[in-house]
Amino acid sequence: MWGGAKTRWIAYALGCELLAVGATGTALATGFGGAVRPGWFAVLVALGVAQAEMSRRIERLRRWMSGQMHINVTSVWYLAGVVLLPPAWVALLAVVLYTHLWVRVWRQVRTRPAHRFVASTAWAMLSCFAASSVLAVSGLHGTPLQTPRGLFALCLAAAVFELVNVGLVAAGIYLYTSQRSAADLIGTWEDNAFELATLCLGGLAALALVEQPVLVVFVVAPLLLLHRYLLLKQQLQVAAVTDEKTGLLNTAGWHESATREHARVQRRGAVGGFAVLMIDLDHFKRINDTYGHLTGDDVLAAVAVAISGSVRQGDTVGRFGGEEFVVLLPGIGRADVLAIAERVRVAVGELNVVISTGSGTVRVSGLSVSIGVARHPDAGPTLDDVLRTADAALYRAKEAGRNRVAV
Repeated sequence: MWGGAKTRWIAYALGCELLAVGATGTALATGFGGAVRPGWFAVLVALGVAQAEMSRRIERLRRWMSGQMHINVTSVWYLAGVVLLPPAWVALLAVVLYTHLWVRVWRQVRTRPAHRFVASTAWAMLSCFAASSVLAVSGLHGTPLQTPRGLFALCLAAAVFELVNVGLVAAGIYLYTSQRSAADLIGTWEDNAFELATLCLGGLAALALVEQPVLVVFVVAPLLLLHRYLLLKQQLQVAAVTDEKTGLLNTAGWHESATREHARVQRRGAVGGFAVLMIDLDHFKRINDTYGHLTGDDVLAAVAVAISGSVRQGDTVGRFGGEEFVVLLPGIGRADVLAIAERVRVAVGELNVVISTGSGTVRVSGLSVSIGVARHPDAGPTLDDVLRTADAALYRAKEAGRNRVAV
């Protein structure tokens, strides 16, 4: 955390974590919200753990593919806990279910480091605690859910839970990434519709547990189907912007990222602007003609890895088709652009690609790339201006003898 997160995010996360622990501890000590019913707590833990185990593989795949915003269907059991448990105990429910997910799923996912897991747990605790506290203070806790007053209590709890959770998560994402668009901070309309669906299932789960506990199994099945649909949706979204041969962004995916960066620079007047590298693998046709297209595809994949390993973590690498690659470098000065371009050129030149074929082993070396560099706003005010300028610089690099960087 100390090496990878911004100081402001660290302060925010630690503050939320201390608040969550303090509020829960105080409520446990004072008995705030009434006495706990251990049976409900045990049932909700069992249901949450069982559902997580049944969808463990799906959740791991979803977590690998998702970005900052992630729809967590565990909120079904949180909302049921909000209306059935005192504030401190529903906060503890969040701790138990999140810890189980960490042990069984998230700790194996590189995009889910421990410090983000702990912060997310605190945000879930605070959201559950706030919703349950509102019911306790207003005297709605324990209201029969089948009555109009009980329905109002359920809707109020869902609204408070969602508003607090969205606010805490959005603030965390902004402080962690500096992203400002509504889709990045609070998700798309479709994301929020799915979140609403999980809350509706949470209300049905609470009603079933109170009136006829056996009916809660009818909540688990659609919850699992919703989880699988979310995975399918993410897979389709990833496939739409991914180049299948290299795993990089395709033209559409890279252009979308570059457009967002250009809009950010225009909106905020970001110092340093951004730069683009247009990269062309020299004499690629010879590789295809000599070794065949399958070997050529393996070489392209190796070059993609070399490029990705030579740029910064926040840079965006894409494939424009054929043997041409493109890199977006946000917030960078001219000297640093040239250093990264040269690093890419050297890394590709040092490649020694060994490929096993049906007739033996093929070793491909002596690769080189020509690189054209352009930087916003020097190359022009629009993204197309920068791309055209980078392409013209690439052409000059190839005309000058290849295996070089041109600005």
